[in-house]
Amino acid sequence: MTAATFGAEPKTNESVSVNKRSKTGAIIHIALVVLVMVILLGIPFWLLIVTAGKSQAEAIVPNMSLPSHWQLLENFKTVLTDGEMIKAFFGSIIVTVPSVFLALLFGSMASWILARRTTKPMALVYTLGISGLILPPAVVTVMMLLKMIGLSGTAPGMIGVYIGIYMSTVIFFVTGFIRTIPISLEEAARMDGAKPMRIFFTIILPLLGPTLATATILVTLYIWNDVFYSLFILSGKMDLLPLNLYNVASAGLYLNNWHLIFAYIILMSLPLLLIFAFTQRKIISGITGGAVK
Repeated sequence: MTAATFGAEPKTNESVSVNKRSKTGAIIHIALVVLVMVILLGIPFWLLIVTAGKSQAEAIVPNMSLPSHWQLLENFKTVLTDGEMIKAFFGSIIVTVPSVFLALLFGSMASWILARRTTKPMALVYTLGISGLILPPAVVTVMMLLKMIGLSGTAPGMIGVYIGIYMSTVIFFVTGFIRTIPISLEEAARMDGAKPMRIFFTIILPLLGPTLATATILVTLYIWNDVFYSLFILSGKMDLLPLNLYNVASAGLYLNNWHLIFAYIILMSLPLLLIFAFTQRKIISGITGGAVK
């Protein structure tokens, strides 16, 4: 039997050419994406790694050539000992972990209220809540306030500043996601006698996993790499990884020692890369989920 027996129309030259053009367009699109990734990601990473593996003489002018003798491990050891990186690492952990946890917790609570109450005053509150994304905090005022309450140059003071700064990021991501959660779940819990705190921790918070993963990596990235706020608020009384790198470089330890600076950057970025590697699926789903409404 022929195709015409069943009423099927044979493929025309026009349809074949359209399919070829679509395949060609897809191939070009993939090639452009790969090219952009190589330019934006591959080249900087390559420069970072090869420079960190060179000696001081070879790294005096950073370039993309391979080192004549790899000494990446030796440079890591020098950074960890002479640069006091281990002490700064624990300082960053002490500040980053509570800051991220509390910013996520308080931001999620605020987002729940802002998402469920759609009145005009609450819309204004939401606008003020996310205004921190574009409006920088008044550093001088914050410093004066911390000195008045005795928290200047301390970890709790730094944690409080980070919570206040980055709660806007959490509210921005989480509020839109909560609006996609059916309110009937909360109404059923209220009929069973559940209080607001129980509803939040047993129903709302477990559903925020993907979005909170996205907010976690963003807030952690901001805090982990921060130099500006920690430089003014801590005033050298506590070491954090980026602040320690700034201090030792300014003191002359890493002057023209680009191989040590790049080795420091690799070690400092390694925890963030590990976090992203284990949470990348939740991060992607959180971005798409939070953008629904």
